[in-house]
Formats: sequence, C-alpha cells, structure tokens
Amino acid sequence: MPREIHWTDAEEIGIQLQEKFPDLDPLTVRFTDLHKYVTNLEGFADDPAKSNEAKLEAIQMAWHEEYEDTKG
Repeated sequence: MPREIHWTDAEEIGIQLQEKFPDLDPLTVRFTDLHKYVTNLEGFADDPAKSNEAKLEAIQMAWHEEYEDTKG
C-alpha cells in the first residue's frame, strides 16, 4: 500500500505528478486541474476541500522542479 500523502507533502506530490505526467509542463496546468490530479493520486488521503492557492502553488513549484530536473 502506498504511503498516505496530504496537501502539505508538496515534494512527494511533485515527484508523483512528474512520474504520472512526464511530458506535461506543470506551469501550464490550471489550479482546478492540478487539484483534480492531486486528489486522484494513489495514496492521497487528505480532505479535498482543504486545498488553497498557497498549497497548490507549492505543489506546482515542486512538480516544476522535478520537471526541470528530468529535462536538463
């Protein structure tokens, strides 16, 4: 069973999103779509309503870092 992840686990979420969507530039993803991607991750165990702009931005930046690492 995968480890439980929560909104505050931005780094782990970023890694998982990069693995799931390797060719998608995170900076082109709308927050509404990002919210959906995160809540659909295996192991996501937080309240979907507890997200906010700051948490989504942290996740997007963590994902972007992973994306850049794989491209460079």
